[in-house]
Amino acid sequence: MSYAEPHDSGRRLSGLLLVVALHVVVVYALVHGLARKIVEVVRNPLETKIVEEIKPPPPDKPPPPPPPKLAAPPPPYIPPPEISIQVPQTAPTITAVTKVRPPEPPPPPAKPAPPAPPPPPKAHVPVRTAPVVDAAACDKPPYPSAALRANESGVVLLSFLIDVNGSVLESRVERSSGYRRLDEAARNGLSLCKFRPATVDGKPIRDWGRIEYEWKIQ
Repeated sequence: MSYAEPHDSGRRLSGLLLVVALHVVVVYALVHGLARKIVEVVRNPLETKIVEEIKPPPPDKPPPPPPPKLAAPPPPYIPPPEISIQVPQTAPTITAVTKVRPPEPPPPPAKPAPPAPPPPPKAHVPVRTAPVVDAAACDKPPYPSAALRANESGVVLLSFLIDVNGSVLESRVERSSGYRRLDEAARNGLSLCKFRPATVDGKPIRDWGRIEYEWKIQ
């Protein structure tokens, strides 16, 4: 068991209170940012400015003097020209009066008539000849046997295209005999014929011709 003096305990208590008070002040400063404000005030640099001396503007220059006015020289004197007018002296004219009429001047010669223009060339008219279709020169096709048995007869009108060599290129029935067998037999009979082709200026051309086939039972 230890015994301390009352004076030493009071000193310890006051020192403890001082330490606590310092801690409270430090904590308060940290909380409210007082320390940071002090640091920022210390850190702010000092700004220095150089003020230039403002010079007064130069005085305005006086305007140049106006150019001297030059007077125009007087116009030169030109003396008027001397003009002398001479009146021609004409001799007195003698006029004679006569009742004889003077002859009339001959008429001017007539201009020759321009030559007549040459006649225009005549248009060429081609000479055309029709094909020659001679039924007598054709071999008659045989009578269809079925048409004979059926006693069929009639006249067929055919149109056909004649080539430049006289052969038949195509044909068609313009008027039927009334029987199909007789019409087809007549068309086939055209292959047995040779015709004279049509011409233009003597040159053979293709053209159409006509022929009739008569089918008649003897």
